[in-house]
Amino acid sequence: MNANTDPYSLRVGPPAVDAYLRLRVVSGLSAKTREAAEAGLPHTWHGVTVLCGDEPVGMGRVIGDGGCFFQVVDICVAPEHQGQGLGKRIMGELVGELERRAPDGAYVSLIADGDARFLYEKFGFRETAPASVGMHRLV
Repeated sequence: MNANTDPYSLRVGPPAVDAYLRLRVVSGLSAKTREAAEAGLPHTWHGVTVLCGDEPVGMGRVIGDGGCFFQVVDICVAPEHQGQGLGKRIMGELVGELERRAPDGAYVSLIADGDARFLYEKFGFRETAPASVGMHRLV
């Protein structure tokens, strides 16, 4: 896309709490409470927010301990902005920062929902099964 006509820009950092809560729901991710978002967002190791003008329309974050373990989370784009390569731009920014700053040998994980695995494969992510199985628990 021509940079002069590209309506999208990437801003380093997670979105504001209200945008975060809205983007998760409209893109089909699970809802989070305001309290959880207010507690969690400041602990983002690296994040990116996609803007269309001044409106946040996509996001992605890396969380982790800063040394040994990192997790890619909150990758989403509002439905009316999907199909524009924004997920690829988000992942490119996050993976680029991991490659620049994370120590050699750091373990980076993510949970791929549905066809999102095809996007993540383009950035070097591979399924862990059968060697390991992803598990989760809600509190």
